[in-house]
Amino acid sequence: MTARRVRPLLAITSAVALLACAGCHRSELSKPLIVILVPSRDNPFFKAEADAAAARAMSLGYRVRVDVHDDNAYRQDNLIDAAIASNAAAIILDNAGADSSIAAVRRATAYKIPCFLIDREIAADGIAKAQIIADNNQGAKIVAAEFGRALGASGGEYAELLGRESDTNAQVRTHGFHAVLDGNPKLVRVAAQSANWSQAEAFQKTETILQAHQGIRGIIAGNDTMALGASAAVKSSGHTGIVITGFDGSPDAIAAIRSGDIRATTLQPAVVIARMAVDQADSFLKTRSTGKPERQIIACDLVTRSNADDYANFEKIR
Repeated sequence: MTARRVRPLLAITSAVALLACAGCHRSELSKPLIVILVPSRDNPFFKAEADAAAARAMSLGYRVRVDVHDDNAYRQDNLIDAAIASNAAAIILDNAGADSSIAAVRRATAYKIPCFLIDREIAADGIAKAQIIADNNQGAKIVAAEFGRALGASGGEYAELLGRESDTNAQVRTHGFHAVLDGNPKLVRVAAQSANWSQAEAFQKTETILQAHQGIRGIIAGNDTMALGASAAVKSSGHTGIVITGFDGSPDAIAAIRSGDIRATTLQPAVVIARMAVDQADSFLKTRSTGKPERQIIACDLVTRSNADDYANFEKIR
């Protein structure tokens, strides 16, 4: 074949390929869009729920966009507006505040875009099509009971690391902890500080607490990230025998439970909840009904060294 004939053939082949790619792109854009909004993808919990929701949506034939609002209600408003402008079929939302998110969810609903809330609820009914959340109160009570058992009949001084004060889940968890712990007069909380769900902040706050309270016997944390920060601070300080518990069931926390650095955590079933939200969105888009009540509360599991191998990536695997 001569060079003159090769060049036109290559040009034709390239043109066909470009047309095929354009066709694929048009085919992808023709799929309905599900927008997934989460607080962060740096936090393993939020990443797990975003990844699970995205995978389920794509398996059901949807196009997916994942955005992060960083627990900023103003940024969340802008992302909701972007979803409306993109003519999203549905929104899966882990929201930026029980009160501050109501207007954004109402706005999307007014534009006929159904919202399915995961992990955090809003302080209003009849706007979102579903609010699927873990039972934070129940989860807090079971891990607090394990914390109390670990400290034993003699009790002792303990500290609490709280989550972000504006987060409803942080408040529910601390209330659940104290519904159990306050019933034992031998357990004395000597310090309570917010570490804003942050491992670095938890490390710093724990260092300060340990310096002020040398006889402390336990640290109960509102999430696993803070529990891991506390564990690192305890190791760094040279203290031993301090009982630490978390909440969420993260892979890192479960590894720390296996190694004995953390006593227990509560698994919040992020993956199951995210899949449920997408399945219900799919049902609503096809039938105009989820077949479920709006508010759905999913039980949490206690994870200790005895059952740690049954859990991975925020779900029970066996």
